[in-house]
Amino acid sequence: MNKGLALVFAVIGTLLLTAISYAMSTGNLWLVGLFSILSLGFIGFGFIVKAKLRKRNGG
Repeated sequence: MNKGLALVFAVIGTLLLTAISYAMSTGNLWLVGLFSILSLGFIGFGFIVKAKLRKRNGG
């Protein structure tokens, strides 16, 4: 995975985790659940992209 793509995944993942903490501080449980599911899905998507790029590059 190139550095630009890795940076995008890191920034978006951090923003999603920050959104979870904000939702927890406001006591909004359905937003906590929503952002948790989105975060897990996005992190999983990052691993899938990394694996596909590694497979395509022969690594």
